[in-house]
Amino acid sequence: MTAVRRAGGPTVLHTTVTDPLARPLLDELTHEYTSRYGEPVDLDQEYPPSAFAPPHGAFLLLLEGGAPVAGGAYRRRDARTAELKRIWTHSAHRRRGLARRVLRALEQEAAAHGYTRLHLTTGPRQPEARGLYLAAGYRPLFDLTAPPESIGPLPFDKQLETRRP
Repeated sequence: MTAVRRAGGPTVLHTTVTDPLARPLLDELTHEYTSRYGEPVDLDQEYPPSAFAPPHGAFLLLLEGGAPVAGGAYRRRDARTAELKRIWTHSAHRRRGLARRVLRALEQEAAAHGYTRLHLTTGPRQPEARGLYLAAGYRPLFDLTAPPESIGPLPFDKQLETRRP
């Protein structure tokens, strides 16, 4: 585990999905998915923890006062592309730009590990997530004028800036 303190903001903790600090956020995310979509979701069974571990993946938490307030992960999709997953802000800490911070941290981490593109999907009943990804420069891979429920999972991608020495 590696923690990085950012001036004026939460600490970014690079950790694992099995870290006990992650459990409250993942439990709340599971509850939210179940509430919005009416079906139980088991995030623990969706992907093995190793999918979000270095060198091909990452899992991070934003901590305030030692408690998790937001988090997210990526996993390898192919040699150039990482897939963002489990981006979440605790319900008591929303509307503070924390999800945007998680996105930036994941983008920087993925670029530092050689990825040049990010991919993600969000659910059609998550307009907040859709708005976040559009505002953060992600390109929708679906018709924005179509009713989200008619599409199913909403795919997005983004080219990462590559740093030249």
